[in-house]
Amino acid sequence: MTNQIVINDVGPRDGLQNQPKTLSIEERVSLITALVEAGLPAIEVGAFVSPKAVPAMAGTDEVFAQLPKDKGVNYSALIPNARGFETGVKLNVPLMSLVVAASSTMNEKNIRMTTAQSMSMSSDVLGMAKELNRNVQAYVATAWECPFEGIVQQDEVLKVTDGLIKAGASHIVVADTIGAAAPDAVHSLMSKLAAEFGADKLSCHFHDTRAMGVANVYAAIEAGIRQFDASIGGLGGCPFAPGATGNVATEDIVLLIEQMGFETGINMSKLLEASDLATELTGTARGGHAKAWLKQQK
Repeated sequence: MTNQIVINDVGPRDGLQNQPKTLSIEERVSLITALVEAGLPAIEVGAFVSPKAVPAMAGTDEVFAQLPKDKGVNYSALIPNARGFETGVKLNVPLMSLVVAASSTMNEKNIRMTTAQSMSMSSDVLGMAKELNRNVQAYVATAWECPFEGIVQQDEVLKVTDGLIKAGASHIVVADTIGAAAPDAVHSLMSKLAAEFGADKLSCHFHDTRAMGVANVYAAIEAGIRQFDASIGGLGGCPFAPGATGNVATEDIVLLIEQMGFETGINMSKLLEASDLATELTGTARGGHAKAWLKQQK
């Protein structure tokens, strides 16, 4: 079991997509730069989606053009379909992410496809990725609970995960889209997935809707998971998932992980500066639960 835990900050994409204020290209780049300076090893910088559907992600191609270079950061972007994949290929995006919900109703609300149709589309994109030697991972959304269908059965999550890996997904991110998971359910599902597919193939993505985001990260660590999404300042929320609020805050997760004796390579002082910037830019970022205490330690 590795002592290193990798954090992917999704604030510049998942964190900003549902904010009342749309940030400029320059503001988005400044937030990403602050995260790079804090030592984040991976950052989701945007999405190649319709600007009409998600105005906050307009100009992601311009954001990519202005990213800090040669910093050893694994930049990624969300792609909804083959067109998004083609854009990512043109821009030479290192890592692209597809999303398939484990619940069919969520797929229908999000991308107007059933789960079967979404899996078919994703398989086509993953096939193209293999041909072009491109790195595409897949999110399994609503892995514990769906805002429309309620509790999602573990067998459905395993089935979708298995299909995506067989289709060529390089990695699977298991997502608690609306922040409804409890630690015991997290440990149970992630233990089964790790046993079936290997913990190194898996990440977790938690929202903090019910203030259990940190506890759920702990449960996943105990199940062997060593890669997590988090969002600077607790920014987040999905425009297509009623009830989804902010993601678990990066500063809270770094504190948890390092107090458990693991390493992240992240500079907490710089991370708090990035959190302050997120608050300044959006006016809504609440900051992590531990932010006030962490500032006192500085």
